[in-house]
Amino acid sequence: MDAQTYLLSFILVAALATFLTRALPFVLFSRHSDHPLLEFLGRYLPPVLMVLLVVYAMRDALLSGQDLLPSLLALGVVVGLQLWLRNALISIGGGTALYMLLVQGVIALPG
Repeated sequence: MDAQTYLLSFILVAALATFLTRALPFVLFSRHSDHPLLEFLGRYLPPVLMVLLVVYAMRDALLSGQDLLPSLLALGVVVGLQLWLRNALISIGGGTALYMLLVQGVIALPG
């Protein structure tokens, strides 16, 4: 088997596995979509996961103090843009852009 065939088959298997892991829960639980546990998870899991991601992303800045101000400013921009525009792509993109501008020194912080 040559390298191109191997890589193509690897990519196809990975794509199929990814698709199945995303689609299988919908197929398995389609008849039980009104179950109270699934309704509870559907309502509360997304915000909980977002909080966990924020804590994970901010932990190094909070523990070491390094890049704390840029991190907090970018987080504030993400929250502000989300409350204003209700568009996750713009909110995350705006916060990421500000953070990168701050840590790369394009925008100088006082101090």
